[in-house]
Amino acid sequence: MAFRNFYQGKRVFVTGHTGFKGSWLCEWLLALGADVRGYALDPQPHELLYDQLGLGTRLAGDTRADLRDAGRLQDEIARFQPQVVFHLAAQPLVQLSYDLPVATFETNVIGTVNLLESLRQLREPCRAVCITTDKCYDNKEWLYGYREVDAMGGHDPYSASKGCAEIAIASYRRSFFDSGHPVTIASARAGNVIGGGDWAKDRIIPDCFRALARGEVIPVRNKTATRPWQHVLEPLSGYLLIPVAMAGETDPGRAAALSEGINFGPNLSSNRTVAQLVAELLKHAPGDWVDQSNPDARHEASKLNLAIDKAYHLLEWQPVWNFAETLAATAMWYLENQEGNEARDLCQAQIRNYTECAHQAKLPWTLSTT
Repeated sequence: MAFRNFYQGKRVFVTGHTGFKGSWLCEWLLALGADVRGYALDPQPHELLYDQLGLGTRLAGDTRADLRDAGRLQDEIARFQPQVVFHLAAQPLVQLSYDLPVATFETNVIGTVNLLESLRQLREPCRAVCITTDKCYDNKEWLYGYREVDAMGGHDPYSASKGCAEIAIASYRRSFFDSGHPVTIASARAGNVIGGGDWAKDRIIPDCFRALARGEVIPVRNKTATRPWQHVLEPLSGYLLIPVAMAGETDPGRAAALSEGINFGPNLSSNRTVAQLVAELLKHAPGDWVDQSNPDARHEASKLNLAIDKAYHLLEWQPVWNFAETLAATAMWYLENQEGNEARDLCQAQIRNYTECAHQAKLPWTLSTT
């Protein structure tokens, strides 16, 4: 059984469960037998996956509330008494953060602090994973991957807010979640996640399929930007693995290392430009693209890579699908959904396929024993 049957019957609290990654995570947790409760705002009009999966009727609870409502968040966590927490809720868009900088900092920093304060009240064991982003690092535009010990920072409000969140998480870990507290806290930093069911604004894959569905040329605004592209199931497998490893770790040094930041990214060969990403996608969904670069556009990092050595050595985690396989799976989801196949069937099939590929690669999280 995947993840050593750890999630069977576990009470799992997921913030941001109505979003793209949150919906995929909830679908996987349900398949693993978890008792899942979500906490998030209502989905935005473009966020269709949660409803497509019918998660509202399949979860143990579905609370629609703001992370900034500290009292409500604390009440929900105290009532549910989670054994595992995945914190994904955020304002996740770089471009929107320029328009809503205060809300971005409030949600991504104060919202995270509110969650940590709520977890401080628990008196039974709980493993919590706070998900931030690869953009939390102070980007120097260098060629090699950022390591977990590199400085936090950020040019745009989104990136800066995620760097601030990481600093807050580290502070709470050292100040309150010491060896005597039953709650353990880790943070996870993922690369650029793609996959079926994402319809967010200002993301290249949704932009591609929106344009293709209308029979239009795909607009590409930053063709030379390099990103660590990975399928959504890649970092999710890492997130799911952290609490399993935390619960089974007896060595103090390794336990401390697990309760810190961990990168989840693709192999170096998947660090490609936006132009290369679109070209690979168009092998599966014929169309064309046009360069719409704007020299006066708001700043976005041009180079960003992650080092994943820590995840490999601590968790024996590594990517499963290469760049071509990632784009093939992503394109297949959108195209088959457009043909009338149910989102739930497509997600479940890809979770099974991904797990089988990982099993064939002998990744320990797919094995009953390690």
